[in-house]
Amino acid sequence: MIKIGKYQHYKGKFYEVIGVAKHSETLEEMVVYRALYNSKEFGKNALWVRPKKMFLEKIIVNGKKLPRFKYVGKS
Repeated sequence: MIKIGKYQHYKGKFYEVIGVAKHSETLEEMVVYRALYNSKEFGKNALWVRPKKMFLEKIIVNGKKLPRFKYVGKS
């Protein structure tokens, strides 16, 4: 289950999870989230989607197992 709220990506930037949607063709669950920063390339508060499985997975960084996105609280 995905909590609605603020998350920190393992690289440091913050995002707000808005909800979970289904892919129209495959019905795969996708996390819908908003960047909480301004990007020259994508603009302010850009919207993103990522497969739920990938959003919740653990990754190895410098030999440590970390969540790709860590929940940090309500928005």
